[in-house]
Amino acid sequence: MSEVITVIDMDDDDDNNEAEKRVKGNNVANPAAVPDGKAIPWVEKFRPKSLDDVAAHRDIVDTIDKLTSENRLPHLLLYGPPGTGKTSTILAVARKLYGANYHKMILELNASDDRGIDVVRQQIQNFVSTQSFSFGVKPSVKLVLLDEADAMTKDAQFALRRVIEKYTKGTRFTLICNHVNKIIPALQSRCTRFRFAPLDNFHVTERLRYVIEAERLDVSESGLAALVRLCGGDMRKALNILQSTHMASHHITDEAVYLCTGNPMPKDIEQISFWLLNEPFSDSFKRISEIKTRKGLALVDIVREVTMFVFKIKMPSEVRVQLINDLADIEYRMSFGCNDKLQLGLLISSFTQARYALVGAAD
Repeated sequence: MSEVITVIDMDDDDDNNEAEKRVKGNNVANPAAVPDGKAIPWVEKFRPKSLDDVAAHRDIVDTIDKLTSENRLPHLLLYGPPGTGKTSTILAVARKLYGANYHKMILELNASDDRGIDVVRQQIQNFVSTQSFSFGVKPSVKLVLLDEADAMTKDAQFALRRVIEKYTKGTRFTLICNHVNKIIPALQSRCTRFRFAPLDNFHVTERLRYVIEAERLDVSESGLAALVRLCGGDMRKALNILQSTHMASHHITDEAVYLCTGNPMPKDIEQISFWLLNEPFSDSFKRISEIKTRKGLALVDIVREVTMFVFKIKMPSEVRVQLINDLADIEYRMSFGCNDKLQLGLLISSFTQARYALVGAAD
């Protein structure tokens, strides 16, 4: 008996076929279905692919490049503030050593992984104890990359010391950290140490101009200067601020940058400093509280910026020393979550005492 096909069934089949065609067509023609550069964070999109692309620290990069070219790469300890090119440099070394297959020849662990003694005894030891295959002309050693190694436990570091000694013939270890004092001396002595200092303004500006040109952004000179000032030598932070500000405003100015990050603008800091140095206690407290509420400023950011402003003011050394000491105490207390109003009162009191000291010095 033949199966009865209703009109509804035929319509359903046609709809399904049309939907299938639409999906297949979208996979090819629709740009949104294909991952593009816009979906990638600019930190990863513009990460240096080779040692020549690394923005700064040419002396360190050239030394590592020479050691790599001569097949004399030692164990490395790269330390310094975040966003200064430590991970990018060693990944560029891995690309130079292994080419497109570098992921197969390196073991990369960071702070998000379990970094106890079991990982050293199992995961790292299993990786370094297996035979490596050369993907190039020269026989290649494997590379173990321990990012944020200062987060490793002391027991894990002591266990790693013996693993480094035992498998040096076929493996090179690279430890990356922010605070070298948290790495045990036994590990430090087994590695060649390189310190990556914060990037200077010239290299940050140069790299930002390259990104701005590549992404065809509309950035004013004042906006670029604000990006360089706020990043503090951290290239990763600079790119994140640039991308965030671009998503909020197509025309990037200094005001747009400060509004996006929530940092107080220089003119606001100048105004606050004027109130602190000239207005009575009650007026200063009222006006600073009002500008904090209106612009959504954090007191800790105000304290940090006012501290930098104090260095520019002409005053006797003993007054400046006492004022900076008071500001440091306020910032320290705020890190423990102290009451904002009390700390604001202390901030105004410190400047009131400095004002009296300045008057006394003038007399």
